[in-house]
Amino acid sequence: MPVLGVHLVQGMHTPAQHAELLVAMSTRYAEVTGVPVERVRAYVTLHRPELWATGGIPADGRSAPYFTAAVFTDRPPDVRRRLLGALTDLVVDVLGVDRRLVHGAVVPVRADDWVIGGAAARRVAAP
Repeated sequence: MPVLGVHLVQGMHTPAQHAELLVAMSTRYAEVTGVPVERVRAYVTLHRPELWATGGIPADGRSAPYFTAAVFTDRPPDVRRRLLGALTDLVVDVLGVDRRLVHGAVVPVRADDWVIGGAAARRVAAP
């Protein structure tokens, strides 16, 4: 079930940073939630600078990443908070961005509303 998405402005970070971030975020998600890392899916979405604004100001050379983490609704609030903090730390460390400009959210998903191989996640046995 774990899906991570990071939205970035194209050209502000290197492909190597993208790759490092994807690996680090996947690993950290697994560590914090106890989900096998093999189940984690992560992606970077790049946006053209002219299609991005922060605070109503078009991209001006400042990076203001936004990330989401899909998490089952039965995860305790402290796990969700630790996950958000850990992912924020990684974005700051890997991309070298201003912490105040990093935003993120947990996207809660009910297990009955998520499928793995066509079956509801609630019914799929762990590998």
